[in-house]
Amino acid sequence: MDSVRKPARLASVALAAAALSLTGVSAAHAEPATHGCAYPYVCFYVDEHAYEAGTPITQYRDVTSSYQTVRSRPHYHVVNTRNDDVAHLRLQDGPSICLPPDTETVFSNAYSVTGIRISTSSTC
Repeated sequence: MDSVRKPARLASVALAAAALSLTGVSAAHAEPATHGCAYPYVCFYVDEHAYEAGTPITQYRDVTSSYQTVRSRPHYHVVNTRNDDVAHLRLQDGPSICLPPDTETVFSNAYSVTGIRISTSSTC
């Protein structure tokens, strides 16, 4: 009787292990998009409606040593989906702010970002 149970148990264990490895693989490769902004991008939204609809006006992903130009226009929301990289945002009046990994910010008064520099640093 034990010889019948062992193969059935082994088959159950093998099936469970296969199911776990399949879910682990797919979860490791699938990064959820945040309001239409997929990993590894930093996305800009023109207003709340665009943010809620998941339609960024522009997105950046390249790590650079200097600022990339961002078209000067009002920005409402910026989302950083990168897991380990900060995004430095140069504002219209000159100073910059640092957006940590996996965070987002909302600007009031139709603020404008004029440049972005994505850094491999994980802290601001």
